[in-house]
Parts: sequence; C-alpha cells; structure tokens
Amino acid sequence: MSRSKALIRYFITRLALAPVMLWIIASLVFLLLRIAPGDPVDAILGTRATELARESLRAKLGLDEPLHQQYIQFIQNLMHGDLGTALVNQEPVSNIIQKALPASIELGVTAFLIAITLGMAIGFIGTSKADGKTDLIGRLFGIGTYAIPPFWGAMLIQLLFAVVLGWFPIGGRFPANLTPPNGTGFYLFDSFWNRSFIDFQGTLKHLFLPAMTLGILLSGIFSRALRLNLTRTLESDYIEAARSRGISETQIIVKHAFPNALLPVLTIAGITVASLIGGALLIEVTFSWPGIAMRLQEAIAQRDYPVVQGIVVVIAALAVMISILVDLIIATIDPRISY
Repeated sequence: MSRSKALIRYFITRLALAPVMLWIIASLVFLLLRIAPGDPVDAILGTRATELARESLRAKLGLDEPLHQQYIQFIQNLMHGDLGTALVNQEPVSNIIQKALPASIELGVTAFLIAITLGMAIGFIGTSKADGKTDLIGRLFGIGTYAIPPFWGAMLIQLLFAVVLGWFPIGGRFPANLTPPNGTGFYLFDSFWNRSFIDFQGTLKHLFLPAMTLGILLSGIFSRALRLNLTRTLESDYIEAARSRGISETQIIVKHAFPNALLPVLTIAGITVASLIGGALLIEVTFSWPGIAMRLQEAIAQRDYPVVQGIVVVIAALAVMISILVDLIIATIDPRISY
C-alpha cells in the first residue's frame, strides 16, 4: 500500500473513532457528576428550602426522572448537537460556551506563542553552548517552570507587576470603564479591526499577565524537549559525517540537526494546544479571566450538570481534532513515519 493511501486510511480511522471516544467521555462525565456529592437543587435554592419547593424544582429541571432516562435523553440531545440548558439561569449551554470560548482561545494562543518562542530559544541556546553557564541556567529554568504550581506562580506575578509595580491590572479581560468591542468575541482582533487603539491597548494590558504567566510556565516543556532531542540528534552518524566534511557547527545545528529535532517538539506542541483550551483553569481563576475554564469551575461549584457536560464534551472534541491534525502534519513532514 502506498504511503498516501495508508495516511488516508489512518485519517478515516481516526475520524471514525472520534465519536466513540467522545461518547465514552460524555458517559463518564454524566456518571461522575451524578455520583459526586452535592445536589443542583441545593446549589440553586439553598439547604433551607422547603421540600415542596425542592421537589417542584427537581421536576422542572427533569432531575426526578430515572437515571437511565436522563442518560438516554442526554445522549440523544448530544447526537443532535443540543448541549442542553443550564440549570441555574436556563441559558442554552451552547450560548455559554460560545461567549466563553473566544476568551480561552485568545489566552491560550497568546500563551502558546510565548511558550514556544521562549522555550525553543532557551533550548537552542543551551544546546549550542552545552554544559556551560547558559545551558545550566536554561536547564534550571526548564525544571523550575515545570515544577512551579500554576496558581502560586500566577499570584507571585500578580503581586509583583499588578500590586507592587502597578503596571498591569490584577485581573479581568477588559477595562471596566470601557465597552467591549463588538464582533467575533476575540477582543484583540475586534479592537484591531475596528481601529480602536484604546480598546486594543486595554485588551493587551489585561491579557499580558495571564498569557505571560501561562507562557512562562509552559516554556520549560519546550526548552527541555528541544534540548534533549537536539542533543541526541547531534550525536547521530550523519552529523558526525557533516562535521568531517568541515561544515561549521552553526550550520550543522541550524540546517541539519534542528529540523529533525523539531518533530518531537511539534507533537508536544499539539498536545499543549489541546490542553490549553480547557487546562488553564487555575490561571483563569487566579486572574478572573472569563474563559471556558473559569465557566467550568463555576458550573462545578453550582452543580450545573448540563454546563459541565457540554463544556467537557466541547473541550474533548477540540482536543481530538487538534490531535488528529497534528498527527497528519507530522506524518506529512516526516516520511519516516508509517501508519
């Protein structure tokens, strides 16, 4: 079988398995929410509500039906693209996600660009000056950023740059005294498109601290991965052959070793992008960033089953699509990979 046909078959297989994976994730979330302690009715009415009020609300929300009927209804709605309605404010879950997702994507993409730029620069410089002071500092940086708890690092950056120096706002996404720009929900793009410098500046100031915090914490993964793979690549036979031909070390690293060492980093980058969509929970909560992770935390606290289920399913779907896309890109770039 030719490589192109094998790649197409792999792609079709992954697409066919994606709904099964999403069904498993949705089923697990549905089950875990029901067996976890806490009751949505108590979260909405409080513990002092009368039993009549509790039963009335339970019937209104459909929580009085047998568990298997609730599950069947949930799966049927999901197959038709209906994520349900929030228990607390009766807002469609799709609307909640639509309003919160752009904020998370904007934060995640900015943090990813910071992480991969900073991490790859540190890893590249460390490898070119192996076992020197620069390399040692880079390795300590990679270990430190990986080990620091995100909430602790976020609070330290808040304390220094927002409280002590006062350079940036301590939280939020947009200045409270201004009206957010209309458009796609991506404030940086909308303010730039509307040519509003004040809105763009306000958005950038609010975005800087959470994006920089998340980017720095993630950059250690890229620096360590690039340094490790670049070091292994430089020990390969074809690199030794290039050295024997008199090619300079800089050309060897840039033209020969770096492209091959970059492939594993692309895999890590794909996983990181997928996790950033919903994995920046502690950063969003610490900086009061109104993204999908922040909304998920609120829904869990309120025991809002449909919102939690809808957000998890959407995050899982995006993660699966990004994973498939990254695999296809790597397979296209590297002819050594077979499926």
